[in-house]
Amino acid sequence: MNTVDTREVSTLEAAVPAQNMVLVPLSRLRSRPSKRNVRRKARTSIAALAASIRRLGLLQNLTVIPFGDDGDFEVVAGGRRLAALKLLAKKRRIPMDWPVPCMLVADTLARTASLTENVQREAMGPVDELLAWKALVAEGRSVEAIAADFGVKPLAVKRRLRLANVSPRLLADYQTGAVTLEQLMALAITDDHAAQEAAFYDSPAWQRSPEALRDHLTHEEIDASRDALAHFVGLEAYEAAGGGVRRDLFSDEEQGSYLTDAGLLDTLARHKLADAVEQVQLEGWGWVEVAPRATAAELHVFQRVRRTRRDPNRTEAKRIAKLERKQNELQDRLDDEDAELSEDGVGALQEELDRLGNELEAIEQTLIVYPPRTVEVAGAVVSVDHIGGVVVHRGLLREEQAKAIRAQERQEAGAAGVERNGHDGDADELTKSGISEKLAKRLSAHRTAAMQAEVARHPQVALVAVVHRLALRVVFDSYGSGGSPVDIIATPQDGLTQHAPDVGDSPAAVGMGKVREAWAARLPREPKALFAELLALPQGELLSLLAVCVASTVSVLASREDEVPAAGLAEAVSLDMHDWWAPTAEGYFAHVSKAKALEAVLAFAPDHVTRLSKLKKAEIASEAERLAAGTGWLPVMFRLRQNRPLRRQHRRGSKRCWKRMKPVPKPKSARN
Repeated sequence: MNTVDTREVSTLEAAVPAQNMVLVPLSRLRSRPSKRNVRRKARTSIAALAASIRRLGLLQNLTVIPFGDDGDFEVVAGGRRLAALKLLAKKRRIPMDWPVPCMLVADTLARTASLTENVQREAMGPVDELLAWKALVAEGRSVEAIAADFGVKPLAVKRRLRLANVSPRLLADYQTGAVTLEQLMALAITDDHAAQEAAFYDSPAWQRSPEALRDHLTHEEIDASRDALAHFVGLEAYEAAGGGVRRDLFSDEEQGSYLTDAGLLDTLARHKLADAVEQVQLEGWGWVEVAPRATAAELHVFQRVRRTRRDPNRTEAKRIAKLERKQNELQDRLDDEDAELSEDGVGALQEELDRLGNELEAIEQTLIVYPPRTVEVAGAVVSVDHIGGVVVHRGLLREEQAKAIRAQERQEAGAAGVERNGHDGDADELTKSGISEKLAKRLSAHRTAAMQAEVARHPQVALVAVVHRLALRVVFDSYGSGGSPVDIIATPQDGLTQHAPDVGDSPAAVGMGKVREAWAARLPREPKALFAELLALPQGELLSLLAVCVASTVSVLASREDEVPAAGLAEAVSLDMHDWWAPTAEGYFAHVSKAKALEAVLAFAPDHVTRLSKLKKAEIASEAERLAAGTGWLPVMFRLRQNRPLRRQHRRGSKRCWKRMKPVPKPKSARN
């Protein structure tokens, strides 16, 4: 290759390319993009290309034409390579006069040469690229060395290798466009090719979203970013104890870790709760138990000792006022949009708010008074709340203990010559919460809509519900419903708005409406044509349609707070009302008594109970809605469910839940 004497170069004629290959000093190549370069898109990934050139050299020459009379050159093809070389020179990785291999072309052929370089080449297929990364590792190259060769982070190499390890069948479909990159990334969470293929090909098209596929492959594991117990124990402590973790390389640092040992997590949580148990035992309770995942359903079996709240003394009142004043000041600083707070500054303020809240809660706990004779009989359960904090449920009575206390009360009342009913609401020390029948029906209407949505997403459960209903009638000759929530005569339960006017706008009802509309648009209305179309449907899609139809017949309306129909069906579909309902003033707090509203506030914002107790009912409802936002609090009716580890599909927000329920595509017979 010749070195160009820039003083002698003026014009060039078209010639054999090999005869025009020359070395040009980098300083003689103009940085400004040439007008004859056909590429107009902004240059990207320059730093990565520069790192690659530094390690492997410049593998492809630049194409240039002379510029002016000073011996400079314009680059008409290879602008990214030039930018990378200039970056290396700027960082003093190469000298400014570093010889750059270039092909000189005539000015009249400049644009043609630029277009030819960009057009007359075939881009590497995505699957070929992935397999090439895998082959590099097979040759013995380390991930770090490969990353350095290409100027990328090791994580980028690991992600490509993970994709390359997906089932060959799925990779082939990815090559043809039948599988998207996002779906491939979700499936790559496991190395089990059979599991990958089952998750994708055994699911109907409308349940192949990346979220649904990832959920399918991790449904037996615990999402560390969403599970309360995982937050409480801590991922580092869990791993240090030998717990297994499956990591999703395509999620950010705060997400994508799935714990595989639920038993170990529970054990670690119990050990960590031991100190709290000792403190509660010192309060004198008759018994104290640990239940890391205690749910409202489990706690509902207990009766509770009636508690009262004494007024704070002068010292306590001053301290409460001071702490609340500091809280308000800090919150105002956080809410001030003009305040220039760094990320560390915001974190410090939030930590201080948490400290003040904990101190207020501790003071509030000292103001709660239980009848002395019941403390030594009643007990407490130490657990973990929905955000990973320690929570103590005090004043719990088992049935036999509650009966013993009532019997003692009746005996004492008789001895005193006072006629007293052991179930008198004012005298009974055991509280029994309740809501109006109207509100119970309103809440259960929302539960019905959510149950319908969940059943529509679980074809297998829908099939079981149908068989259950038929078996009761055919096998056991039962004319009653037998506890089945499914109306087999297929009457859609569309009248929920008469009980809950706002249910029509709920995510569950809106989503179900869209899915039903999609099926209605897809299927023929005429009975014979419909039967023929259903015969042609794949079994998976037929079951999906069955699920939608069964779901529409589900009704779990109730008249009392403690009445929760179809608990088995709710458990089967993992119904979690956090995904479908949020507490609001109009939806709940405005329809309960002031005492009932304050009882709820005591559960999710205990440090605000004193302040709210002085407000009017409408103001309490409004404030309760604001304070409940994001806490995960639910009414008793929505909390009655079985205890189970929190899976990834839970607490994802109602909008995301409906990503699984996209309208199904038309079959080939309908598209042609």
